[in-house]
Amino acid sequence: QVQLVESGGGLVQSGGSLRLSCTASGSIFRGNAMAWYRQSPGKQRELVAQISSSGTSMYYPDSVKGRFTISRDNAKNTVYLQMNSLKPEDTAVYYCNRAYPPSDWGQGTQVTVSS
Repeated sequence: QVQLVESGGGLVQSGGSLRLSCTASGSIFRGNAMAWYRQSPGKQRELVAQISSSGTSMYYPDSVKGRFTISRDNAKNTVYLQMNSLKPEDTAVYYCNRAYPPSDWGQGTQVTVSS
C-alpha cells in the first residue's frame, strides 16, 4: 500500500525554482507534523523542512533557510516544498514523511540543479 507519493522534481538551472508535492495517506498525515528530507549519493538523509500539524510553525536548517518554504493543505493530505534560488548542492532525492515517527519511505522525487 503506497502511503507517500512525492512529485514535482526535475532538472533546473542554478538559481531556478521547483515546487515539490507529497500526498500522504490519512493515517500518516492527519494530526501529525510533516517534513521534507533529502539524500544525495554517499550522504545521509537530512531534514530540509518541517511543518507542524496546524501549519503554523515551520523549521528550516540554515542550509535552506530563506530559500525553501514548506506548506500543507490539510484538506488534501498534501505537503508542499517551494524551492527557490536552487544551488547545485541542492541536488538530491527528496522525500516527505511524518516527522515523529517517520513511516515507511516513499520513492522520493529527484531534483537535479545544474551549474
